[in-house]
Amino acid sequence: MTETTRQRMLTATAELLQERGFRGTSLNDILEESDAPRGSIYYHFPGGKEELALEATRLEVQGITDYLVAAFENAAGPVEAVRAYVQGAREHTRTSGYRLGCPVASLILGGPEPLSSLAEVCRQALEEWHEIIRDGLAAGGVSDARADSLATLILTSVEGALIMARSRRDPAPLDTLADELAGAVDAALEGVAGIRGR
Repeated sequence: MTETTRQRMLTATAELLQERGFRGTSLNDILEESDAPRGSIYYHFPGGKEELALEATRLEVQGITDYLVAAFENAAGPVEAVRAYVQGAREHTRTSGYRLGCPVASLILGGPEPLSSLAEVCRQALEEWHEIIRDGLAAGGVSDARADSLATLILTSVEGALIMARSRRDPAPLDTLADELAGAVDAALEGVAGIRGR
């Protein structure tokens, strides 16, 4: 099915924001990348660049949220779910030619206005991803306190490894991370099993 002009603009905006951040992405860049007519931005997005960036980011965030939920629902256990999460991040950046990473990282680092809707979407995304990982770990047998701290470790590590992979143009940091995080989750599960076995 052929993408509509609106869909092309959203896709182009999402990619440009990940590459260049909000300030580094112009309306001309979006028009050129999406091959959209000049008047189409304000026709589809009366709020201009801010509205377009907000909707594009929300769509990208929802994609990661859905992926994370599915990883924990469909994996054999939390170790496999974490591996699937890291693998998804790896493939996303690798198949983009290391142009793309996390949809909110460039926006946060680019410093949107702290009280803007875009900044709030970024904050909410990270909180929601943390909760999904934490709850998935806890449901898989990790203690609540450990699940919370491990979720922070997992999320922050993936964000950092994505930056390293993009910088090196090599997925090796994410491959290493997958093994390390799997080991940490496995150790947390073994610790709980050991306590219960006493």
